[in-house]
Amino acid sequence: MVSPSACTQKLLSFFPFLLVLFDLQYEGAECGINADVDKHLEMGKKLLAAGQLADALSHFHSAIDGDPDNYLAYYRRATAYLAMGKSKAAIPDLSRVIELKPDFTSARLQRGQLLLKQGKLDEAEADFKKVLKSNPNEQEEKEATAQLLKSDEIQRMFSQGVAAYNQRDYAAAETFLNFILETCIWDAEIREMRADCYINQGEPGKAISDLKAASKLKNDNTDAFYKVSRIYYQLGDHEMSLSEIRECLKLDPDRKDCFSHYKQVKKLNKEIKTAEEHIQEGRYEDAISKYKGVLKTEPNIPYYSALVQERSCHCYSKNQQSVEAIKVCTEFLQKEPTNVNALKDRAEAYILEELYEEAIRDYETAQQNSENDKQIREGLEKAQKLLKQMEKKDYYKILGVKRSAKKQEIIKAYRKLALQWHPDNFQDEEEKKRAEKKFIEIASAKEVLTDPEKRSRFDAGEDPLDPESQQGGGGHSHRGWNQWQGFNPFSSGGPFNFKFHFN
Repeated sequence: MVSPSACTQKLLSFFPFLLVLFDLQYEGAECGINADVDKHLEMGKKLLAAGQLADALSHFHSAIDGDPDNYLAYYRRATAYLAMGKSKAAIPDLSRVIELKPDFTSARLQRGQLLLKQGKLDEAEADFKKVLKSNPNEQEEKEATAQLLKSDEIQRMFSQGVAAYNQRDYAAAETFLNFILETCIWDAEIREMRADCYINQGEPGKAISDLKAASKLKNDNTDAFYKVSRIYYQLGDHEMSLSEIRECLKLDPDRKDCFSHYKQVKKLNKEIKTAEEHIQEGRYEDAISKYKGVLKTEPNIPYYSALVQERSCHCYSKNQQSVEAIKVCTEFLQKEPTNVNALKDRAEAYILEELYEEAIRDYETAQQNSENDKQIREGLEKAQKLLKQMEKKDYYKILGVKRSAKKQEIIKAYRKLALQWHPDNFQDEEEKKRAEKKFIEIASAKEVLTDPEKRSRFDAGEDPLDPESQQGGGGHSHRGWNQWQGFNPFSSGGPFNFKFHFN
């Protein structure tokens, strides 16, 4: 908790001319008229000094209710408002103080400073000039003179800033406006003008900051909410865009441009959300279709075009549509060559197409931009194993099927090749030996690829029939022809019955 003395010092440091009244002749002049009012004023003063601002404010409210013409109560309530950061509420109280006691220069000086912060230069200058004409003390005279000079300089800077803005010299305009806002921190119009400068200089983040401040500084500032929503929309943050445009419509439900933009953002937001839900559910074709709808809804903003490409790349890859995935991913990566997600998706598609060197390159590029990604590390290791494996035995190539082939496709390919290469079809001894070797390869491929566990190991870069790939050198060895004698690949209802004859 802040100690009373520390709080008092803090208040005085922020409001140099507030609270000084408490030790001046004005306080004594009004005491004793109303005991209840005096009690509330004294209690409020103690609570204010202790930093208990809400409680202090309550006592000042009661004092004003008891004596609506007590300037001291208004002045102290203004002090509480300022300590709470409620400058707008303080100004009417300070004005009431000046109305009740025109020679109260501290209140007039304080009001002038607040008006200056709001950018109301003419009104602020009028207060400063009246202070100088009312026999102020030395400190008040010094402060009023300094504030008048500052106000004059701001007026000049404002004229130069507007001229630069109208000439579209946004960098120069920003410089002038920066100077003005060092003092006129509550001027909504100046902040909106600087936001336009930021937008035209390609700094939307800074523009959003100024516009959000402007929306709070000016009542019913629908323009600020509309502009912020448009910026978020351009940046691709459709959810924030929707939130801001709703604020515009809360203030003015009949504003046409806000309503039109609201309908556009709401539709786009729903399409993207639905597409992502489809992806989570593994409905990749539906997701692709929905993202095509996004492109129709918003064809002109580059962010959304890129989003559609990136997510379509992901969907094609996950759906094992490798040719389409490589095409779309490549188009996207030409624009964003270091996009980690697209690199991973294309690498997976390359693996499906058995383009292992290309997959390795993509994983390595992705790893450079995301060193701790476990998925990249595992994908790279898999691609490297598969490349090494390709130099040995590739069961998919033996059967002439793709890595994405279903079990029935594998069995069909196997039967066709087994019929073609069965040794009984050959009479020449050399051809028979070559056929035996080929038949063994075909049978081994079928054994691995129709067994889910063995196929999974093979897809991970391990040959489940190779003793060297087993831990400790164990595991199955490749079968010789003698082990396949009498084996009928078409025994499951097929019309073929082979009789094997060996010398």
